[in-house]
Amino acid sequence: MQKKRERLEIINDILDIIRSNNNSIKPTPLLRFSNMSTQRFNDYYNELIEKEFIREDHDKNGRKFITLTDKGFQFLQKYQSILGFVEEFDL
Repeated sequence: MQKKRERLEIINDILDIIRSNNNSIKPTPLLRFSNMSTQRFNDYYNELIEKEFIREDHDKNGRKFITLTDKGFQFLQKYQSILGFVEEFDL
């Protein structure tokens, strides 16, 4: 049985999805790739906007795209450091 993702894992997954799509993705594909319910996704999405990890940009046709901020990139780097620490000590 697969364990549930923890909060930080979910945040990392959302930010990593954005980064892996050339730091620009529409909201609907982001929701699909995040593998969450719409309500749960919206909770995380709003928190990430509020904490300035991501931002909404619009193209010339008014389409919304989600991109990472510097703070979002920093989170991804520090999260990888934490994972390295956990693996190093076999925790």
